[in-house]
Amino acid sequence: MDGSKLSSGEVHVIIGPMFAGKTTALLRRMLSEKDIGRNVAVVKSSKDTRYGLDSIVTHDGKKLPCWAMPNLSSFKAKLGDDAYEKLDVIGIDEAQFFDDLYDFCSKAADHDGKTIIVAGLDGDYLRRRFGSVLDIVPLADTVTKLTARCELCGKRAFFTLRKTEDTQTELVAGSDVYKPVCRQHYVDSPVVIEATRIVLDSLKVQSDPHVEPVPLAC
Repeated sequence: MDGSKLSSGEVHVIIGPMFAGKTTALLRRMLSEKDIGRNVAVVKSSKDTRYGLDSIVTHDGKKLPCWAMPNLSSFKAKLGDDAYEKLDVIGIDEAQFFDDLYDFCSKAADHDGKTIIVAGLDGDYLRRRFGSVLDIVPLADTVTKLTARCELCGKRAFFTLRKTEDTQTELVAGSDVYKPVCRQHYVDSPVVIEATRIVLDSLKVQSDPHVEPVPLAC
């Protein structure tokens, strides 16, 4: 592509807890871009198999075809150079699962002139940073934080509460495992209290050479 004809790109980030409408906002934006004649493509992580791999699907059933990829660095090769060059807008859903998010967004917007619209979780169920989503905030033209409704009281929900005692960070699931909650109901949750204790105890063992880890049963 002739660099003299290349306009600068943009990066727009949509974050928030689960059930806040991030995918809906991304889908709406992508359809709007498509309606005005821009060439668009949507990428999501192949880790998210809840609604199939060929579409992004909102919790209320709206969907748009997409590319399911294990990483973003292989997207251009998968799509093909010619098709990639013709793209105007790239949407990225469930962005927290892409480790190469920063590098992809930086190159696509700064050097390839693409508009990138990113939707993903900013925090995990323990309110810690999740993946690389927060890393691209310094790259962003705009950042929108959405909220849900607390499932317990109806107030604005900023956090995602895990209903189970699983402690792995990446646990892809829906309303059977997660629910949006306000600050009060997050802090008061016995599941959160116990999960936090387990994680903190684990970190203490890892950082203190004098603490012997509990042996696992064979």
